[in-house]
Amino acid sequence: MAHIAYLRVSTTDQNTNRQLTDTGISFDKTFIDKCSGGSTQRPALKELKEYVREDDTIHVHSIDRLARNLVDLKQLVNDWNERGVSVRFHKENLNFSAGGNDH
Repeated sequence: MAHIAYLRVSTTDQNTNRQLTDTGISFDKTFIDKCSGGSTQRPALKELKEYVREDDTIHVHSIDRLARNLVDLKQLVNDWNERGVSVRFHKENLNFSAGGNDH
């Protein structure tokens, strides 16, 4: 079981320093995109999709860091949950677990 961080900022001028720094979690791997969240066609997101395995947990600072619309958000979370991967949004304190015990 790996704890994986996904960080995203909209431009290369911005930094990810404030995302997930106060979680106290030691992440096994971190994926960082520096591009718009308007599309799911992002390099690090693609790598993350290929990397995650059953029983992993993806940690995201906030929902808008992963997706900018509900259709993309639902698709990403559902796909991961179906593969046995949980997703946690820290700012909103939301967990979408593979076993269906969402909080």
